[in-house]
Amino acid sequence: MSQLNAYYITTPIYYVNDVPHIGHAYTTIICDMVARFMRLDGKYVFFATGTDEHGQKNAKTAEAQGRAPQQHVDLMSQNFRNLMEVSHISNDDFIRTTEPRHIAAAQALWTALEKNGQIYMDKYAGWYSMRDEAYYAETEVKDGIAVPTGSPVEWVEEPSYFFKLSEWQDKLLDFYKRNPNFVAPKTRFNEVIRFVESGLKDLSISRTTFNWGVPVPNNKDHVMYVWLDALTNYMTCVGYPDIDSADFKRFWPANVHVVGKDILRFHAVYWPAFLMAAGIEPPRQVYAHGWWTVDGQKMSKSLKNAVDPLALYETYGLDQVRYFMAREVPFGSDGDFSSKALILRSNSDLANDYGNLVHRVLSFIFKNCGGTLPVMREDDLSNDDKQMLRIAKEALSKVRTLMNEMSISKAVEEVWNVIAHANKYIDAQKPWGLKESNPDRMKQIMAILTDVIRRLAILTQPIIPDASAKILDMICLPEDDRTFAHFDKVLGPNIKIPEPVGVFKKWEEPNEVS
Repeated sequence: MSQLNAYYITTPIYYVNDVPHIGHAYTTIICDMVARFMRLDGKYVFFATGTDEHGQKNAKTAEAQGRAPQQHVDLMSQNFRNLMEVSHISNDDFIRTTEPRHIAAAQALWTALEKNGQIYMDKYAGWYSMRDEAYYAETEVKDGIAVPTGSPVEWVEEPSYFFKLSEWQDKLLDFYKRNPNFVAPKTRFNEVIRFVESGLKDLSISRTTFNWGVPVPNNKDHVMYVWLDALTNYMTCVGYPDIDSADFKRFWPANVHVVGKDILRFHAVYWPAFLMAAGIEPPRQVYAHGWWTVDGQKMSKSLKNAVDPLALYETYGLDQVRYFMAREVPFGSDGDFSSKALILRSNSDLANDYGNLVHRVLSFIFKNCGGTLPVMREDDLSNDDKQMLRIAKEALSKVRTLMNEMSISKAVEEVWNVIAHANKYIDAQKPWGLKESNPDRMKQIMAILTDVIRRLAILTQPIIPDASAKILDMICLPEDDRTFAHFDKVLGPNIKIPEPVGVFKKWEEPNEVS
């Protein structure tokens, strides 16, 4: 398998200081949609996620709860693994930073940096946020609070190893210039460039005031700065430090790291600097998405408004939640969650538009065509027929372009444009009035609509996989014919379908979930 055909996508690894919320589900589900799409498009995909388990915050939380740190992170990591399973996430790896393979990888990266003269010992004195596991400059702190995040900071003084980040300012700016798509959306890239242009200081990369972390090679008194440790996970998953391994050669550099905008600096500044300093190529892209608010308010423990994704799935259905997340906001922008918005979107787009189209067509065929799918006569197509088929056929190339750009909501809109055309087509053609007067024309209309539904259900597999599988099962499409390579393969003759059933539930009253 060539590197050109390989595709490596990652979520951030999730910090295990709390249970998963809708923000974790959102990032993971979007990555899952992209991974599924790329697999259907013939790519050899590797999709990694996992948990970030070291650092002072986890050590203190474990101590407060009377647990050993490893026991604490074992319990908390399982919550995220459960999220992946219940969400039907198609990840290929679930990495934990406490695993031996990862500790070896992080230490190997440290050793490579040290060998290249990029690390030195000194003393750190400055502001540190335990909540963010991040250092802040004097200009970023006001009244004991980190201005970018609102987290409390404390003054820290301790011996520390430093990474020569200041030496990479011009090299990073040159890298950004040569790779104009390295950070997306563009507005986020501009923020990164301005930050680097303002000047970079050497970065403290070890701690001595706690020991819950990856030990620094050859110095047991120091543990690695949690972000140097955590970022290395992306390479651990594909075989690092064995850079000659098949997986590393195939998948590195990663195609895209998907992250929240709050951790963009670590991924777009520190990470490429670490990698280039170690002689390793940086990832091709870092995509920073926005935050979710709940009914217009930021999620917080004090407001007790964090949304449990598992409760959402149980109440509204997994596909409904997936669709809402993909469609409601442009990927990269902030979004607001409310149960009312989810219900309105699900009722309108899924139940009314898509579900009703499928049920109208297949129920009509079941009742009026003896349950056998009509075969399209390609030598007897009207202009309206040709237009409908062309719109459905062209959707794949349009969606492919948008998915490659991570324009998820626009890709979904493109599919729903086809659904809208199909609903207009059936209303205009009025097949129900042709059963007696022109049964051949009636069957031709149904054959065209069946082919449109087949294409639609193939296209919606990455977004709403369970519902799409039900639709494809109802038209008896073989499993092997459900990839994009078979998008233009028409259905054969003599296909008997089962009695159609509704695919999407419709709600009358919104039930608030929190």
